[in-house]
Amino acid sequence: MKQRIIAHLDLDAFFASLEERETPWMAGKPVVVGSDPLEGQGRGVVSTANYLARAYGIRSALPISKAWQFSLDAARRGQPEAIFVTPDFRKYSKASRAVMEIIRKYSAVVEQASVDEAYIDLSNYKSFVQAEEVCCAIKNEIKTQERITASIGLGQNKLIAKIASDMQKPDGLTIILPKDSEKFLAPLSIRKIPGIGPKTEQSFNAQKIFKVEDLKKYSLAELEEMLGKWGTALYYKIRGLDDSAVSEEYEAKSIGEQETFLEDTLDFKTVMEKMEFLCQGVFRSFQASDFQSFKNVTITARFADFETKTRSHTLKKNEKTLKTIKVEAMRLLMPFFDSRENPRRKKIRLVGVRIERLA
Repeated sequence: MKQRIIAHLDLDAFFASLEERETPWMAGKPVVVGSDPLEGQGRGVVSTANYLARAYGIRSALPISKAWQFSLDAARRGQPEAIFVTPDFRKYSKASRAVMEIIRKYSAVVEQASVDEAYIDLSNYKSFVQAEEVCCAIKNEIKTQERITASIGLGQNKLIAKIASDMQKPDGLTIILPKDSEKFLAPLSIRKIPGIGPKTEQSFNAQKIFKVEDLKKYSLAELEEMLGKWGTALYYKIRGLDDSAVSEEYEAKSIGEQETFLEDTLDFKTVMEKMEFLCQGVFRSFQASDFQSFKNVTITARFADFETKTRSHTLKKNEKTLKTIKVEAMRLLMPFFDSRENPRRKKIRLVGVRIERLA
């Protein structure tokens, strides 16, 4: 049976790295990409942060107001304040396509997992030594042509490759030979295993399970009893076993935008104007993509108490116009101003729109 050799490539702090590339004076400074912090009063979140900003505690999905506070705290310690940048998704999509073209020079089987990561099947190179040389070539070409860095994990399957790619960021290359897979996983936090989120981690921690090696003490039957089918999958994952294939097909799940209001509101004009603005942004991203049509429009509304609702409509046929996005989004949003979706007349904190079933 042919030995599988799989690489996982992850572009380092992708959005922030591109902003540094385009604006040289930002190089060597902490950079945060996200919504406008409005001097600590902003209500959105961080999209990504470079490694200097991460040293301040700034991470993806952190409230932008907290990121601003962390930046001020750093300044009080005599460190540089973070630079806050508004995302430019068209620029990021263009760079992503260029990187994927580079990767496909070296393998015919590439699975783009997101805008900044991909799995690469290198089994045809026959040995890990040859695969390592290919990974170095890919990293160098990305660095030369796109002027950004990537970290790569190399292993016997997608699971090991994915975890390994995060081990030596930025600009890292981590190689885990098949014989070392279980030994590599054993000392890691259970959160490193895909599928174990904060709640599952908390539950395991309560049972004094903190590392992968702690979890391996449980039998297959015990894990199945604890977690059902997920327990079966987890039993094999923590032993480094994963037979999922690298799939050449990649479809973006959706194209969307959302924004938090500066103040919670139920003003019809304010909310609808914001939704129209978001629809225009989604349509621009759609035009910049390789997709030709969509068949679903979904909106999100988050109330002041953080209750969040999504409403969706599947179209009768594939569409491709801004008018369709706007009409469907407005129609879905209207009930949030009356008893159909908002009987208690709660103010709205955030709205969003996305198109799905892209073709």
